[in-house]
Amino acid sequence: MSERLLGRISFVTGGGRGIGRGICLALAKAGSDVVVSDIILENAESVRDEVRDLGRDALSIKVDVADRGSIERGVRLALDKFKRIDILVNNAGVIKQAPVHELTEEDWDLVVGVNAKGIFLCSKAVIHHMMENKSGRIVNISSISGKNGYPGQGVYGTSKFAAIGLTQVLARELAKYNITVNAICPGIIYTYMWEYLSSLRAEEMGLTPDEVFKKITAERIPLGRPQSPEDIGNLVVFLASDEAKNITGQSINVDGGLVTH
Repeated sequence: MSERLLGRISFVTGGGRGIGRGICLALAKAGSDVVVSDIILENAESVRDEVRDLGRDALSIKVDVADRGSIERGVRLALDKFKRIDILVNNAGVIKQAPVHELTEEDWDLVVGVNAKGIFLCSKAVIHHMMENKSGRIVNISSISGKNGYPGQGVYGTSKFAAIGLTQVLARELAKYNITVNAICPGIIYTYMWEYLSSLRAEEMGLTPDEVFKKITAERIPLGRPQSPEDIGNLVVFLASDEAKNITGQSINVDGGLVTH
């Protein structure tokens, strides 16, 4: 437990499981109170309780980041309770694995709507509040797929490239208001997304999904180990802290050396 973020209020999208849960708990351990938003309210409530067990206050709300009205309602609830939002973490995400020629328009709209449009809508809903306070931290969760194009990830990769591009634009637009905007690019983490990807490869490789994940991790990552939600949460805490006040517009890999740019 620390006090690096004591007195600050964090709003985390997709906070109900996986990387989002890791981020919420890391923020709480650093002293921040946390708004846990998720499209599945029960998941958000579970993480809310974990945050409270760490001694911090928390609010759980149902938010669909692809729906402007849902986001605006969530932000109003957060401001009603905590009066401010100091840190916004745009983490909510979905994936569809398929070659471009097999993707449907519905696949495209869903993934881009959550992963890219969601960052736009959530940031827009919070930015004016941060501008008035002349202070704020925005952290967007992109992916190494936002830096390299991988087969089968046409729509997912596009959405994550967009997240990095929007991060760079917002960083320049908001710098004069003392708002920093950065992106984190996770590597291979055994959350529900990698469970899904591993299951797609399992039959053709003659392995279980867990064995597929371990094999990919061992063969591709120079450090030879997967990343964890806690790894991402720790970097979010750093980027949200005063120690990172001169870091903005960056997209930082947490991938064990898998991608080096």
